Amino acid sequence: MRDTTTADDRCRGVLVGLAAGDKIGGPIRMAVRLAESLVDCNGFNPSDILNRYLAWWREGAFDTGPVSGRALSLMAMGLPALEATAQVHQEFDGKTAGCNPAHRSPPLSMLASIADEDLAACAMTEARLTHHDPLAGEIAAAVNNLCRSLIRGDAWDMALRRCGRFTGQEGPGNNGGFAPDVLRAALHYVGTSACFAEAMDRSLVFAGSANYCPVLVGAIAGARWGASAIMPSSLAHVDILPRVRAAAASLAGGWVEGE
Repeated sequence: MRDTTTADDRCRGVLVGLAAGDKIGGPIRMAVRLAESLVDCNGFNPSDILNRYLAWWREGAFDTGPVSGRALSLMAMGLPALEATAQVHQEFDGKTAGCNPAHRSPPLSMLASIADEDLAACAMTEARLTHHDPLAGEIAAAVNNLCRSLIRGDAWDMALRRCGRFTGQEGPGNNGGFAPDVLRAALHYVGTSACFAEAMDRSLVFAGSANYCPVLVGAIAGARWGASAIMPSSLAHVDILPRVRAAAASLAGGWVEGE
């Protein structure tokens, strides 16, 4: 059974929902820069995306997550990207499978010109801009594949298959920032809720002050129920909302029913 919302509404829901779930503001600022790059470059341009992240870093970026923050700081000092991410991986004792790539990359699923079969590779390439551990990219790919399927109007169970091996919905588990844990919690709340507001409210109670699970819940639930399902009160904290809506509208223009 296909959703009754429109594809462009579900597409806009990805970025607007991400903003609703991001209560601190770092992930949405990276996501909107990625979205704007996709629009301005008319496609996926990793170098342009990284340049936008670095420009924001120099402006005083915040809430990037420890791995992205350290990688961007090294790149800003002149270290080549691959060397920077490898050094961070070593500094963090191999623990760089954080959720920032999954948080910031859902706009990839919104660009209709990225073919379904290319989406995972794009997400993993984007993740490698800051994260050396391929697991961070695998989770980002799973999130983008799921959002793409939901944008197309697939039922939840069918869309969930696009997550590959990351389909567990059993209990929220840990509320930390390890990417597989964040995705599992998000799938639990979106998969066991009846609407956007319920999924978001439950995830916020679970997360407490941690800005992890609700960001993914927002993007995935937005793709499932559409931007029209997101109440204005859920966006009251978003101080860049006009910019978010503009980027979302530009990407949504590539979607029409029947594609």
